[in-house]
Formats: sequence, structure tokens, C-alpha cells
Amino acid sequence: MNSNFDRTLSNEDLLRRRASLLQRLHIDGLLLLILLVIASGSLFILYSASGKNVDMVIKQASSFGIGLVGMFVIAQFEPRFMARLVPLAYLVGVALLVAVDVMGYNAMGATRWINIPGVIRFQPSEFMKIIMPATIAWYLARHNLPPRFKHIVISLVMILVPFVLILLQPDLGTSLLVLTSGAFVVFMAGLQWRWIMGAAAALVPVAVAMWFFVLREYQKQRVLTFLNPESDPLGSGWNIIQSKAAIGSGGIWGKGWLLGTQSHLDFLPESHTDFIIAVLAEEFGLVGVCLLLLLYMLLLARCLVITVQAQTLFAKLLAGALSMTFFVYVFVNIGMVSGLLPVVGVPLPLISYGGTSLITLLAGFGILMSVHTHRKWMTQA
Repeated sequence: MNSNFDRTLSNEDLLRRRASLLQRLHIDGLLLLILLVIASGSLFILYSASGKNVDMVIKQASSFGIGLVGMFVIAQFEPRFMARLVPLAYLVGVALLVAVDVMGYNAMGATRWINIPGVIRFQPSEFMKIIMPATIAWYLARHNLPPRFKHIVISLVMILVPFVLILLQPDLGTSLLVLTSGAFVVFMAGLQWRWIMGAAAALVPVAVAMWFFVLREYQKQRVLTFLNPESDPLGSGWNIIQSKAAIGSGGIWGKGWLLGTQSHLDFLPESHTDFIIAVLAEEFGLVGVCLLLLLYMLLLARCLVITVQAQTLFAKLLAGALSMTFFVYVFVNIGMVSGLLPVVGVPLPLISYGGTSLITLLAGFGILMSVHTHRKWMTQA
């Protein structure tokens, strides 16, 4: 009797019965563990980098808590359901970017935020880091792959609209990350090599055009400073010179927690945001940096495993783009802080201070968890 009943059970019911508690909650345990370890350690680094500012640490911890709740909520929705909301999310995201240009909040010479007094202040461009790859994945998944030329052109137009709007704020770093996140989807969709080579060949004239007609004076100065920081050691070259000094002074084992001089004596600007890894290197040395890189590698490896196991084209493209975009965040931040790349204002994921950035990043991991935990019951779209 029981055996006959078991044979009538669907595969979905059997898999649900065998699922662990975390799987039933649509949480990937390994991914969650790595995120908690990195975020917990980041609070200790932030406490030192902010000059022992407890309020800043509390705000960051609160943002992390909100991000975890958002990650859990997002993980409950199947990727197929998310795909239905993508077009609306893209339109709302673009509308918010336009609103920033019209009525945005200006700080430090840039208009990047929407401020509702007494309620909230947020940066809409951060949300496009997720909406952008989701939009391109949704569009390309609806057509046969590899994509035809017209589908690539339409994809590029959808990428360029938010790219230009964010660039005008101005925010070169975020605009490039949004552009990269969408481009990753197009690449993973099976872009032909002749088009890839053509795009690579076009980089030179595009870079020249951006230099003369798009980049602002301070952005040009960042590039020149990257090529020769010592040309203006007390001006535009100050940040990178002090950053490399902090990294080098840490040695192998570092000076010890709260014993860094570059940040505590205010030699290192933006020590709690873009240049926070320089604080880590000074206080915990090469060992501390390598440990963080190891955690990042484990996190990225888990994300790539989830990408490979995804069972729908939309989920695979989206998960792959989010994974590779996370890698770009880490690569660009460490590259610019160590003087290997120009300074473009990209925070270090899960470590740098910033509420909107942290919440958006955790939302992306929530999507990855949804892709992983729903894969056994998903059907090909």
C-alpha cells in the first residue's frame, strides 16, 4: 500500500520531503555562512577605519540586518516570478534616475541621491546594478541563442540608457559597473568572437571620444594621477600615495587592530569607504588581506556553482552576471587602492561603509539563493 502510494508521488514532493530546513527556507547555508563571516569581520575593520565611530558601525550593522531580511524575502520568490517583474523594475529604475537629475540631492559636487526629508535617502543607481543584468537576461532568454544582431543592438540600447543617466550625475564608477553587469549577460549568451573582437577594437576610439567629450576635468585628473601619482603629491595624487603607504607599512602581520597610523591620523581620505582595504592591510598585514581574498574566492566559487546548476536560461544568465559583477567590484576596488587602476569610487563589497550599496549587494545574493533553492522544482521556460 505504502509502496504504491510512494510511486504516485511526484518528483517534486519527494524532493521537498528530502530538503533540509535551510532549503525549505530557500537559504543556501554555505553562501549565508560566508556572508556572515565577511560582514562580521567588516564591522571590526569599520570601527577602526571610522576612527572608533560607534554610530557608524551601528548604522552599518543595521543596514546589514535590513539587507539580510531583504535577501531572505527575495529568496522566497522563484526566478520565473522575478522575470515577470523585470520590465517594470527597469522602467521604475530609469524613472528614478531621471528623477535624480530633476530633483536629486547634491553632496560633494555630485547629484546621486533622492532625499525624502525625515524618511529616507537612497541612491537609485545602486539598484540598477541588479536590475540591469536582470533586464538583459530576461530579454535574451526570450529568444534563441546565440543572440542575433538586432537582439544585441536592443540589449546595448537598454544598457546605454541607465549608463548615460548615471554618468551624468556624475558617477563614473557606478556607470561602468552597470555597463559591465549588462555586458556580462550579452557575453554569456553566446556572443560571437568576431563581435567580441570588433568591440575590443572599438575601445580605443570610444576611449578617445570619452576623454574629449564625456569625462569631466576631475575624472581626467584621476587618469593622469594613475599614470603618475607623484606629479601632484599634495593634490590629486594624495589618496593613492597614502593608500600605498598604508598597505606597505602593514608588512606581513600588520601593526595590530586600532594601531594603524594612516587612517587614525587622517592621512588616508575615505578610509571607511573606498580605501578601507588599505586600513585592513595596515592593521592586519598581508595575512589579513589574503584571508579576505580567500573568503571572497570561496564566495565567488559558490556563486559560480549555483550558476552552473541553474536550470533555466534566465536564471543561468542572471546568476552568472551577478557572480562576475561581484568579482569586478572586488577587482576594481583592490586595483585602484593599490595603484593598479585609476580611482573610480567603487566600494569594497561587504566591507566598505554604505547602506544602499550593502542592501543592494545582499539582494543580489538573495537572487542567487532563489536560483539555487528553487532549481529542483523549476521547469525550463
